[in-house]
Amino acid sequence: MLCWEKSSTFGVKSIDIDPIPCYGTTHADYFYGEIPCVRCLTKEEINSAYEENTGHLIVSEFKRMKKDVMAVPAVLCKNHGPFSWGKDAKEAIHNAVVLEEVAKMAYRTELIHPQVAPAPQELQDKHYFRKHGANAYYGQN
Repeated sequence: MLCWEKSSTFGVKSIDIDPIPCYGTTHADYFYGEIPCVRCLTKEEINSAYEENTGHLIVSEFKRMKKDVMAVPAVLCKNHGPFSWGKDAKEAIHNAVVLEEVAKMAYRTELIHPQVAPAPQELQDKHYFRKHGANAYYGQN
């Protein structure tokens, strides 16, 4: 698995949304559920092994939230920005690009309709599982 750190306009702005809810099917096609935003590193974590501690934070928060890192291949880190990953560099970069678009859509959705609710779980499940998992049937090679 390869991790990618990407500069991001809407991913960084979306830290204010914290986390990025699933508002529609584009999000659900790539990320199962909300995209989390993890806390800022402490002063001690920043001053000792900063990069390593960033990785430890992401891993520990995904474990705490019981999120599957391959079902949600991206995260926002407060006061830092987005990270994405995948089975190889191409997939990690693709997930970064999709994260940016999903963040942009979420930002605009909340700007236009501040009280919008996330997409219903059954719609999220339909879009995610038709492309991922043992019974995937949509967009397969």
